[in-house]
Amino acid sequence: MVNHPVFMRFLFSTFLLVLTASLHAGEKPNIVYLICDDLGYGDIQCLAPETSKIPTPHADQLASEGMIFTDAHSGSSVCTPTRYGIMTGRYAWRTRLQSGVVTGFAPSLIAEDRQTVAGFLKEQGYATAIIGKWHLDFEYLDPETGTAYTQKQHKTPPVGAKIPDGPVHRGFDYYHGFHHARNMEAVIENDTVIAHDEVIHMLPRLTEKSVDYIDSRAGKDEPFFLFIPLGSPHTPIVPSPEWQGKSGLGDYGDFVMQTDHVVGEVSKALARNGFADNTLFIFTSDNGCSKAADIKGLAEQGHLVSAHLRGSKADIWDGGHRIPFITRWPGKVAAGSMSDQLICLTDLFATTAEILGAEIPAATCEDSVSFLSALAGELIESTRHGVVHHSISGHFAYRQGPWKLILARGSGGWSSPTEKEMPKDSLPAQLYHLGKDPGETTNLYLENREKVDDLLALLREDVKRGRSTRGETGSNDLENIKLWKSGP
Repeated sequence: MVNHPVFMRFLFSTFLLVLTASLHAGEKPNIVYLICDDLGYGDIQCLAPETSKIPTPHADQLASEGMIFTDAHSGSSVCTPTRYGIMTGRYAWRTRLQSGVVTGFAPSLIAEDRQTVAGFLKEQGYATAIIGKWHLDFEYLDPETGTAYTQKQHKTPPVGAKIPDGPVHRGFDYYHGFHHARNMEAVIENDTVIAHDEVIHMLPRLTEKSVDYIDSRAGKDEPFFLFIPLGSPHTPIVPSPEWQGKSGLGDYGDFVMQTDHVVGEVSKALARNGFADNTLFIFTSDNGCSKAADIKGLAEQGHLVSAHLRGSKADIWDGGHRIPFITRWPGKVAAGSMSDQLICLTDLFATTAEILGAEIPAATCEDSVSFLSALAGELIESTRHGVVHHSISGHFAYRQGPWKLILARGSGGWSSPTEKEMPKDSLPAQLYHLGKDPGETTNLYLENREKVDDLLALLREDVKRGRSTRGETGSNDLENIKLWKSGP
């Protein structure tokens, strides 16, 4: 067989042309994107077989039928900014949200004129649905007066409240779910709060609604995009009675098992309706595991929520933002395959555009790179220099190849040592070679200042240009974005 690089590139280009042609011929794939909430890299057995003690048979089965990405990252180490990046293909730190998360009862973080991946797919002929957690802000209006309710007035949005800027106003045809954990009792359908329900019922509700939606697509010609942002295993950690005690590791382990069960139910629904062979199924998480799971107690039982990685949710270390990412697409993705290529959850938008052979709209997905070639076992031809990471407190990191520069003295999040716990005379930044030191234990900041300068220059360029990919210079929503939160 000829292995000349030019010839191999020709073969792959031919493959993409054939794939694109088949898609245009009416074989547009369905896309199911199931994202868990606070599920750590080490919580999935097939990703960390030596240190994961929680059974995850359905995620493991999905991996055996598809591809595991071992170096996939969320756009942030907390909820809201990651979800913004998935929907828009743009880092959330380009918006007003410079740290933390949103809390609802406020205008949508996604501007009305900004295209979302759901809106884009809708324009390509897709039916679009979201079943689960939004957490990107929207308002609740009094249905009689149109006056906006406030958090001070209502801990839980009233039944009947109308939503003028929710998912159905940002590209989705259908929405069933809730805003975020503290308002989980308020069940929303489309643009209305329809009920108040106990939080323990939410995960079974989302499971049932997801399966019902897939069943409802039977016999329809148009492809569908089903976004399933679960609220588990995030707090409140409330496994249903039938799952309590299943893991032997407490409520968190039980809740992870119940979350994994959703993967199985969705897979069965796809198969039952004849969709499995023409569906790209993606399973992932929005950030690392939360300290609320009792990380120390789980470790004492042999379960490491971040596997070999340092840190957890909220942190700038990899345990905060390296996440499970498993794809299945029969006939397009080799069963039992694995990729160690660097990807980010912002990459969904550009990937769907390349799958469909569609042009990316102007001024959209500024930080999105297609990973379609990786699904075929080929190298990603990235137009960005690296991937930007962001912690709960707004600390930045920059990843290029095996190198990672962190503009923080400590975790930049909740793990010890936090920024406040670090001595004042500590080094202002951290530099790690993840190929040799995946646990981020040896800071090379002093030994390799040239690499520090190179990565810092690339980060500054990506921030200044308003985009990290090739294209027209964009703009951030804020004029000045502060790179250093603790120095230098």
